[in-house]
Amino acid sequence: MAVSMRDLDSAFQGAGQKAGLEIWRIENFHPVPAPKSSHGNFFMGDSYVILKTTALKSGSLCHDIHYWLGKDTSQDEAGAAAIKTVELDAALGGRAVQYREVQGHETEKFLSYFKPCIIPQKGGVASGFKHPEAEEHQTCLFVCTGKHVVHVNEVPFARSSLNHDDIFILDTKSKIFQFNGSNSSIQERAKALEVVQYIKDTYHDGKCEVAAVEDGKLMADAEAGEFWGFFGGFAPLPRKTASDEDKTDVSLSTKLFCVEKGQAEPVEADSLTREFLDTNKCYILDCGAEVFVWMGRNTPLDERKSASGAAEELVRAVERPKSRVVRVIEGFETVMFRSKFESWPQTTVVTVSEDGRGKVAALLRRQGVNVKGLLKTAPAKEEPQPYIDVTGNLQVWSVNGQEKVLIPASDQSKFYSGGCYIFQYSYPGEDREEYLIGTWFGKKSVEEERTSAISLAGKMVESLKFLVAQARIYEENEPIQFFSIFQSFIVFKGGHSSGYKNYIEENELPEETYKEEGIALFRVQGSGPDNMQALQVEPVASSLNSSYCYILHNDSSVLTWTGNLTTSEDQELMERQLDLIKPNIQSKPQKEGSEAEQFWDLLGGKSEYPSQKLAREGESDPHLFSCIFSKGNLKVSEIYNFTQDDLMTEDIFILDSHSGIFVWVGQLVDSKRKLQALTIGEKFLEHDFLLEKLSSETPIYIVMEGSEPPFFTRFFTWDSAKSLMQGNSFQRKLAIVKHGGAPLLDKPKRRTPVSHGGRSSVPDKSQRSRSMSFSPDRVRVRGRSPAFSALAANFENPSARNLSTPPPVVRKVYPRSVSPDSAKLASKSAAIAALTTTFEQPPPARQVIMPRSVKASLEAPKSTPESNSKENSMSSRIESLTIQEDVKEDEAEDEEGLPIYPYERLKVISSDPATEIDVTKRETYLSAVEFRERFGMAKDAFYKLPKWKQNKLKMALQLF
Repeated sequence: MAVSMRDLDSAFQGAGQKAGLEIWRIENFHPVPAPKSSHGNFFMGDSYVILKTTALKSGSLCHDIHYWLGKDTSQDEAGAAAIKTVELDAALGGRAVQYREVQGHETEKFLSYFKPCIIPQKGGVASGFKHPEAEEHQTCLFVCTGKHVVHVNEVPFARSSLNHDDIFILDTKSKIFQFNGSNSSIQERAKALEVVQYIKDTYHDGKCEVAAVEDGKLMADAEAGEFWGFFGGFAPLPRKTASDEDKTDVSLSTKLFCVEKGQAEPVEADSLTREFLDTNKCYILDCGAEVFVWMGRNTPLDERKSASGAAEELVRAVERPKSRVVRVIEGFETVMFRSKFESWPQTTVVTVSEDGRGKVAALLRRQGVNVKGLLKTAPAKEEPQPYIDVTGNLQVWSVNGQEKVLIPASDQSKFYSGGCYIFQYSYPGEDREEYLIGTWFGKKSVEEERTSAISLAGKMVESLKFLVAQARIYEENEPIQFFSIFQSFIVFKGGHSSGYKNYIEENELPEETYKEEGIALFRVQGSGPDNMQALQVEPVASSLNSSYCYILHNDSSVLTWTGNLTTSEDQELMERQLDLIKPNIQSKPQKEGSEAEQFWDLLGGKSEYPSQKLAREGESDPHLFSCIFSKGNLKVSEIYNFTQDDLMTEDIFILDSHSGIFVWVGQLVDSKRKLQALTIGEKFLEHDFLLEKLSSETPIYIVMEGSEPPFFTRFFTWDSAKSLMQGNSFQRKLAIVKHGGAPLLDKPKRRTPVSHGGRSSVPDKSQRSRSMSFSPDRVRVRGRSPAFSALAANFENPSARNLSTPPPVVRKVYPRSVSPDSAKLASKSAAIAALTTTFEQPPPARQVIMPRSVKASLEAPKSTPESNSKENSMSSRIESLTIQEDVKEDEAEDEEGLPIYPYERLKVISSDPATEIDVTKRETYLSAVEFRERFGMAKDAFYKLPKWKQNKLKMALQLF
């Protein structure tokens, strides 16, 4: 499309450069910018152009243009708004979706910009009306319709306006009444209360009373009596009659028109396909309630204006219902438009890409306009975060037929591709223990055991009264939350379950279950020690990839292979996984391009293999849907610009983030519908409502109201107090409106959540490793030495430890080598152990001098005279230890429960290495002073760095 400066109105220069809302009012057929203070205020006699700019996760800017027509606006003004909308789209590069909005019939997307509602005012500029000036408050009656967004229209202040189906708001000088028709839903009543709050704040400065009146309550109720008093007393209400404006759902057959010289000519077609649309023409698709204008990429601006004019004439026809007009550009069609065609290619090649926007940007730059926002911005690269506390307790069961078998802690991260597994993860919430129960299905698992796994997991959820989050996960589609919970994850071929074995035998398939003495090839992947995986692949050369590291072994040899595109971090992960797959065996390193013959022999010879990393489904901008599931059919409706307030406790909602599907279930949903949550998620993937071509194996989460995990709440500005309120949606919002925004809770409000990044900072509870065996009931001491830690452990409550957490694993120092001074270390450890064993019987509490940071009451056992002398001796030795610990305490900057070691003992290669430490976090054992000297910054500043920067600094200091 050719663009010239004469086509661009000066009022649109610089528009759409940053996310937000911009509004212009049409005055004398020209757009005039409206100040932000007036956004949401529309006059019935005017026409407006509204631009909504959204910053997408990809880094680009998305535009939606609406032109709003008041019911009293002139036809010329309406035409000017339509034409100016096309011009604005041209100024933005010809990509925006354009919507025609008529007062009282606005799209839900448009109304979502002005939550909770818009209330058009009488008056206008070009229409000849004068805007009403401030005057004495007048009593008004409004009707509210809508379950997710509210259409508000003023109706005559008379009893005849009321009915049993809708909700009405009576705005008087001193009190606002909400009248709930007996046939209205709880959700509609709750949404209408948001309008009451808006009227209260906007027109009464928040200083007036609010009353809710139920249809059917007579004069006996004081507030009902007061309400009916404004109408001259109670009288039966008439039935609601459908007006012409209400008839928007009239069923009309879909028709396609081609616009030629401003005239719409019918296109004869038995079925609609993408091939009917020519890039050099404009088309009108008439669907009855909605009319689409499709504009080919190569059409000139004048033709687009003509097509828009033809659509305006079509919807103004007397015999047709009220219709919305949506204009789309080739290559940027909406989901709704594409869904009208029987076949639509997943991607349509658009040759112009940034061309249109670039030309406009060049023209405006010569005018001295800042055009930075017109060009696509580079996507922000950010490391995926698990958004879950990774310090919790994990239990895993394998499914064997109809039963589940608990897996020992040492093997709970080793899965088989032919198996099904159930995991239960409990972690510290904001005010209680939170649970995530999930199922994992291997690619070769059998359907019977998948069904059994879902049933067994359902019983676990039911035993916890549904106050848990649930997950259904398939192999090769695992989300980062799953990997972060397991930390190190290995998938072997085959399986040992009865269902898998029976399937292999019945179908006479070859047995491929992993054997330690056989030939096996593993691909290693991940982002760090707390998120690493080893996946067994076919032991052939075509399974290799230059972007990964591999482990290859047979019964006697282990070889490691590093691709040319791998990093030192990738190689470190391979070494760590090697410790788990083939410990205590020396490996033979192989670098891509210089492999030994033995390597290729084990793989059956050389062959071609890829070099690019395997693509995984990324996260896109989330979409929220309300859903109705009945008789196996799922109907959904998208909620635009959603907030937490859109989640109604009586309903089920679906949040689609592309990388996962969340099914949110309200507290007041009946038990039968709660059990259908997983089926609803599966149906959503099956129908593909957003035409995303998502896999049926996309992760599905079931989220119960009041137990929302942080990886769900991150999509909202979340207030935990709202999900803990009592009553239905209407009762909750009525309590907020009447109590000035103070919600009524059924338990205390949760604490503000902390960051849920990695395990980089020990002080942050969300980042402690489970290997620390942290328990909130354990006594924690800052800056303990190994001897004192062993001593204090004897005074702590042994039952405080959660038995589902595996004991700390003593990791080997990387690289795997034996220190020449290991004998000295062994003797030191033995001496410490000997020292602590002498204190097995606790001395009298009055004689034990504990550090200031340890606050625990100990019962003094009865002692004999013979033991007193020993206890006095032990007490003095404890006291000397305590004094030393108090001195060291000042050096241990916020490191709870960790000993302090000198730098020379913490290095990867050390003559006297520190033992029984977490080798992935050596830096945490440095004192605050030495940490600053080595890293040149404080610990808090260090842990705010990206993970890769942390690792580079640690490697430079031989701590990684």
